[in-house]
Amino acid sequence: MERRKRKKKKNRKVLKWSLAILGVVVIGVMAYLFLIFQSLTSATEQMHQPIEREKSEKRQETVRFDEQDPFSVLLLGVDERGEDAGRSDTMIVMTVNPNTDSTKLLSIPRDTYTEIIGHGTTDKINHAYAFGGVEMAMDSVENLLDIPIDYYVQVNMEGFEDIVNAVDGVTVNNTFAFESGGYSYPEGQLTLDGKEALAYSRMRYEDPRGDFGRQERQRQVIQAVMREGASVNSLMNFRDIFGALGSNVKTNLSFDQMVDIQSKYRTAASNVEQTSLDGGSGEYINDIYYYIVPDSELVKVQEDLKSQLELGS
Repeated sequence: MERRKRKKKKNRKVLKWSLAILGVVVIGVMAYLFLIFQSLTSATEQMHQPIEREKSEKRQETVRFDEQDPFSVLLLGVDERGEDAGRSDTMIVMTVNPNTDSTKLLSIPRDTYTEIIGHGTTDKINHAYAFGGVEMAMDSVENLLDIPIDYYVQVNMEGFEDIVNAVDGVTVNNTFAFESGGYSYPEGQLTLDGKEALAYSRMRYEDPRGDFGRQERQRQVIQAVMREGASVNSLMNFRDIFGALGSNVKTNLSFDQMVDIQSKYRTAASNVEQTSLDGGSGEYINDIYYYIVPDSELVKVQEDLKSQLELGS
């Protein structure tokens, strides 16, 4: 009887300590999640930069994330140069369709000859940002592709290396050996830090595909950042990741919209198809090089994107 009493007392003591330890763990996890939430909220507030228009003129209604409408985003990689507004050397249109669980990344060559909407000129498409900022770039891409551009994400390319470092580097598959920016890139799978990833994504002169090869490497790095950023391991680096994003990324997406995209479009975002606006040719006009896209190729791309966004032709 005495032994049973001691055993029962010992069990109660073990249970008491177990509950105490569990309570400490729960409190610790809650505090950690609260810190993540606070850091995320702070970063998104810093990133959030609305534009004047509420929706594209090519849409009758705004995108409803709660109803899982397909949507588009213009990704702009901008080289900011002191007092100069800079150039959007990277222009990628991302179209997301949760109904087909697919995301398409379309790279637009920066030398593409097109109308610059709001400027009254026909020029290289990457000049639109220099002439009129994000909104002129969005309007010009809309006009070129004949689809609504719903949102934008602008990345300061000089700070892009901070984002790569924050996710502990990226892994890419390099198709041929080359050197760029003082770094060597052998053929095959490579793990790159921020500076290496930036030099890797910028190289184009040694690439037999020119700007198209450069675009492919840019998409590789962007996909790798998305993949690493979504991994469980990145939770340990949340301060660095959110700090890098807040300092180097601007977007008209709000915090609530980002949460909706994460919860309702997650599967679509993991199934990415890379495409290019190719099929064109280089041409000199008044001694300036431009990339000319044939109407037939442009129509094919437009129809593909309209289908992805579930729009009528």
